[in-house]
Amino acid sequence: MSETNFSEITPQIKALAAKTEEASKVEPELYSEYGVKRGLRDLNGKGVLVGITNISEVNSARVINGKSVPIDGELFYRGINIQELVEKHPHDNHFGFEEAAYLLLFGKLPNQSELDEFIELLSEYRTLPPNFVRDVIMKKPSMDMMNSLARSVLTLYSYDEKADDTSKENVLRQCLILIATFPLLSVYGYQAYRHYHLNDSLIIHPPVKGFSTAENILHCLRDDKKFTPLEAQLLDICLILHMEHGGGNNSTFTTHLVSSSGTDTYSAIAAALGSLKGPRHGGANLRVVNMFADLKEKVNDWTSEEEVSDYLRKLLHKEAFDKKGLIYGMGHAVYSLSDPRAVVLRSFVEELSEEKGYQKEFALYGLVEKLAPKIIAEERKIYKGVCPNVDFFSGFVYQMLDLPIELYTPIFAIARITGWSAHRMEEICHNDKIMRPAYMTVTSHHDFVPLEDRE
Repeated sequence: MSETNFSEITPQIKALAAKTEEASKVEPELYSEYGVKRGLRDLNGKGVLVGITNISEVNSARVINGKSVPIDGELFYRGINIQELVEKHPHDNHFGFEEAAYLLLFGKLPNQSELDEFIELLSEYRTLPPNFVRDVIMKKPSMDMMNSLARSVLTLYSYDEKADDTSKENVLRQCLILIATFPLLSVYGYQAYRHYHLNDSLIIHPPVKGFSTAENILHCLRDDKKFTPLEAQLLDICLILHMEHGGGNNSTFTTHLVSSSGTDTYSAIAAALGSLKGPRHGGANLRVVNMFADLKEKVNDWTSEEEVSDYLRKLLHKEAFDKKGLIYGMGHAVYSLSDPRAVVLRSFVEELSEEKGYQKEFALYGLVEKLAPKIIAEERKIYKGVCPNVDFFSGFVYQMLDLPIELYTPIFAIARITGWSAHRMEEICHNDKIMRPAYMTVTSHHDFVPLEDRE
């Protein structure tokens, strides 16, 4: 008997898929007719209000004299401006990710004693169960690190004697373990992929107790375990900027939605990982890097506004790169004048580009940053301004740090697990109703037809 190829798209599957597509069709005008906010957004792209949180705040406009006026984007963690959080902490041998994690989880900045105890606790949790790397991560490594990460998270359920305990104390314990181990699960998953699919040597470095999260990522990832202080500090800043972005982003809303059912922590976080994997969410910075690679290949003079503008117009006309009609890294669902995360990251990117010898590439990014909003405004009917988002620069940072592209989205997850954890705690502590939004059914009713009479 021949073995079934479950990966094959057969003619039968194609025909059934066509039937599914036809059955799934909903006329676009029905959304307006029934007042349904498609994608839970209004016509201006603003999200529909579905919840209340005090974890973070995302602002892009302010009401002045009764009118909503666009402002430079603002992001607050527990009421503290993200720009202050990054720029005002000392950078010499000081890393802010753990400090910001404490802030998001417990509602205030820690004093030195509280921070030291929290860092020590994360360090104690930064280990995996015996043989977990061999029995789980190394067996049939996934081609995608996000799937590998989600599988590892779900498998950790089997190692937890209190896996289904949803008391706030136990959920917090589980969240802290995941915050501590996400770097190991991600990096080791990549090392397994690299060994089995790329035929490279298998190198597993244990974490260093005194290292920060950013330092341990670089230490465990690099064969020689070496990195510069600037590299670790910039990765630390990237983690801070990505760790939280309001309750309405897709993966965080997924965390709230799934947590509201009363399920376990591992299932809720695995669901969030599935959301983040989507290219419309966590995979955007990789598309920016690939777009720039195509730009550098197609444009002869990287300093020519005319040549670069021509390429950008081709992107919008679906004549270049992936022919999707998008300039990746430009625009955001909330921000219009500026993305505060991109503003913070830009100055540090310039410093790293000088250390790494990427000045020409940085200048090209700056030129696209200047030209793209103008060209989009000329070519498209838009309801609000367009600005570079954090993904515009973060992929470039990871490229300069020589991080493998397979880890771009998992690094996003390493940061965002803190935000997910804070929102799961919020759901567990204060909400007691399962989320169940309504859908408008537009199918007409039909009489049942016996099988022998069907066409």
